[in-house]
Amino acid sequence: MQEIMQYLKASGERFDSEIATGTGISLANVKARLVELSAKGEIIMCHSIQFKDGKRIEGMRCRLAGYIPPAAPGRKSKGAPKAS
Repeated sequence: MQEIMQYLKASGERFDSEIATGTGISLANVKARLVELSAKGEIIMCHSIQFKDGKRIEGMRCRLAGYIPPAAPGRKSKGAPKAS
């Protein structure tokens, strides 16, 4: 399960099939481990349907629970000027 947690921390939100490919664990094992991690509250999972080239792809999207990735480098917006 540690491999999955490290992969999600490094990659962000991913489909279960992407996690299986990235970690080298079979899809069936990944799904079983994701269910365990979700039950413990360590990850957030949601059912997702995606269309690529007209083909329907169903899977589970997963991300770490409570993890906020660092801000992207570069200039930040200062916001709109206040009207006086």
